[in-house]
Amino acid sequence: MSTVCLVGPSDSGKTTLMAALVDELGDYGRVATVKSIHHDIEVDTPGKDTYRHREAGADTVVGLTPSLSFQVTPGGKAAAASETALLDDTVDRLHAEGYEFVLVEGFGESAYPKIAVGERADTEPPVVARGTADTLDLNALAADIADGTLGEGP
Repeated sequence: MSTVCLVGPSDSGKTTLMAALVDELGDYGRVATVKSIHHDIEVDTPGKDTYRHREAGADTVVGLTPSLSFQVTPGGKAAAASETALLDDTVDRLHAEGYEFVLVEGFGESAYPKIAVGERADTEPPVVARGTADTLDLNALAADIADGTLGEGP
């Protein structure tokens, strides 16, 4: 099991690199992704049934469509003891659900190994690679992640 964060400023290419790494790592096992979002968004449609379930007080609402499923649970970053604790709990849950790899976009302050995309002053070590989808050898990077060369983090 391996977890790696992709960190960098907005528009630096993190999401492009994330998509490329998901594709490469898919050859080695199941991949989950986590995205740090800095502003509130509404992922459920106001007035629709699942939204009404949540507004009525359901602790968790699960929606099952013909092609997707989703879960909405209150208590994001603001309700957590810390953002890194919430990330750690999320990563642990995803690994327990059988994902071999968790790629995280953001969370530069975490203890997980990081790939730096662009320059960012607040990235905590360990930074294990620097570059973009165009400059990194994605095949070799995926192999290093898959064999644990980049480390396991906390």
